[in-house]
Amino acid sequence: QVRVAESGGGLVQAGGSLRLSCAHSGFDASGDDMGWYRQFPGREREWVADITAAGVTHYANSVKGRFSISRDDGKNEMHLQMNSLSPEDTAVYYCHARGVFTGGVYIPRPGYWGSGVQVTVSS
Repeated sequence: QVRVAESGGGLVQAGGSLRLSCAHSGFDASGDDMGWYRQFPGREREWVADITAAGVTHYANSVKGRFSISRDDGKNEMHLQMNSLSPEDTAVYYCHARGVFTGGVYIPRPGYWGSGVQVTVSS
């Protein structure tokens, strides 16, 4: 059974840090690319970062230099280290555990989403 679950969200003050984790089971993602998305209230889910199977990372301009994505295939985990957070980062963050980065875009395969975790940054 495919399972993908985020953890590590919460409330933090502006300028602070949070580390999100994504644990998956039921499939082998070591040969796949993985990514993080976020969704602001009333808006569509947007891509934040991804990491290829080879460990190459890509970031949205809005988080570049502040967020860092990593993966540990031995533990079936992926992480998103978020530093210098601002209230504009407040959103629900979603992990996607099986996609492909091609043509400069991360393409998520259906069915490998976590249920999301709330990140709230207070001013």
